[in-house]
Amino acid sequence: MDKRVGVLGGGQLGAMLVEAANQLRIPVNVLDVGHSSAKQVSSIGTHVEGSFKDRDAIKQLAAISDVVTVEIEHVDTGILEEISGTVDVQPSWKTIRTIQDKYAQKEYLHEHGVATAKSVPLGTASVEDLEKASSILGLPLMLKSRREAYDGRGNYPVKTKEDFKHALEALGGNKSLYAEKWANFRMELAVMVVKTKDGVLSFPTTETVHENSICKLTYTPARSVSDAINRKAQDLARKAVACFQGKGVFGVEMFLLEDDTLLVNEIAPRPHNSGHYTIEACRVSQYEAHLSAILDLPLRQEDLELREPAVMLNILGGEAKDSHLQIAEAALEDRWLKVHLYGKGQARKGRKMGHITTKANPRNPTPQPNSPQSRQNPS
Repeated sequence: MDKRVGVLGGGQLGAMLVEAANQLRIPVNVLDVGHSSAKQVSSIGTHVEGSFKDRDAIKQLAAISDVVTVEIEHVDTGILEEISGTVDVQPSWKTIRTIQDKYAQKEYLHEHGVATAKSVPLGTASVEDLEKASSILGLPLMLKSRREAYDGRGNYPVKTKEDFKHALEALGGNKSLYAEKWANFRMELAVMVVKTKDGVLSFPTTETVHENSICKLTYTPARSVSDAINRKAQDLARKAVACFQGKGVFGVEMFLLEDDTLLVNEIAPRPHNSGHYTIEACRVSQYEAHLSAILDLPLRQEDLELREPAVMLNILGGEAKDSHLQIAEAALEDRWLKVHLYGKGQARKGRKMGHITTKANPRNPTPQPNSPQSRQNPS
């Protein structure tokens, strides 16, 4: 492959993207600070030292790349707009700019006929403006940061008026907030969608199980989901991604409500935690699919089909600094489990340190999370 890919961010998503690129001998240039996860596995690319928000570092990355993509959306879209005149930025900087502001993302989806929970922006981070929002949306509601929120950070459930002050304090004085109508869901679903030059493809519908707003487990296919709901989820996810510019993999998270209504919760313009299972369980992983999309390599809908049912368990940091290693060692006792460690060093409580995937076993056709789950600190 003669095109060079530049990646803003060198975390675990970047590392798994590099691993997929290595198999195809696609050079990947990684921009991040220090000895990040992606740099540890980059064998035929170039490391660029610096923050993925630094303008000069991004220009340096663009100068040695043919296509620039992101493994995290919290980047400077101003410089992406600037470099797009000389290097191919995928997905489009316009898409990343819209998606990184979660309220703007919801408004954009609403304008394009994609169902989401009703949202109201707060003019100021004040009790008065939160009261105004609650009069429109009712209580309970979810107070959210418009930017820089992930893994439960930047969200706070507001159940009564007594929670107003605590919610504002919990979000750290963030001045850019919005309130979202409470979604009384019975299940959370996710679909990894691939936008290519020729159209929009999708991986299977996945059930995601969260604990303390952090994804803990995924089940693919989603449990107890009818064929009709599965088709609705696939159609909604593809419709949501189709309205954005650019190519690549998008993670579409959804709520399945009690009445079987589906609402888009959030979209990520990149590979996603809920798609890790694709590495072992699909013909093509979400990472190879992302490379195929941004480099215009052949990719068909049948390439994204599920080969075997799969369960993915996130390895989260616990109280002990080596808690993730203890979990990994326990998982290695069962070779039906596939262990991925991210090379992040010491664990912090709740930090994603790795994941474990198990597929259907001929002796046990329904995959179940193994004993390491019980040894994991749930928070």
